Amino acid sequence: MRANLRGDLKAALKGRDVVAVTALRSALAAIDNAEAVPTDHPSAAAQGSEHFAGAASGLGAAEAERRHLTEADLRSIVENEIGERSVAAAEYDRLGRTDLADRLRAEAEVLSRYLPL
Repeated sequence: MRANLRGDLKAALKGRDVVAVTALRSALAAIDNAEAVPTDHPSAAAQGSEHFAGAASGLGAAEAERRHLTEADLRSIVENEIGERSVAAAEYDRLGRTDLADRLRAEAEVLSRYLPL
């Protein structure tokens, strides 16, 4: 799924499709965030430093392996992105901002293409 999102982002950038670019960038950022190691997770390479408490030293000490997401995880992230846009669109409708609501619905439509029927 991620490869499809990235490939379609590239095509949307070339085609200057602002709605698709916004939706795809947001989804990819959410995926990247989900893969990040929590900040309270100690690095396996952290050996400590005499100069700074809790600092790691040595080659690659600052590197941390990212979490590996399953296809189900990716699908869940995209579903959450769609849900957030739908809720926000409803709120914009309630406030009379149909222009913003329509844009969010269009972004949700772009992302819904990545979910199985």
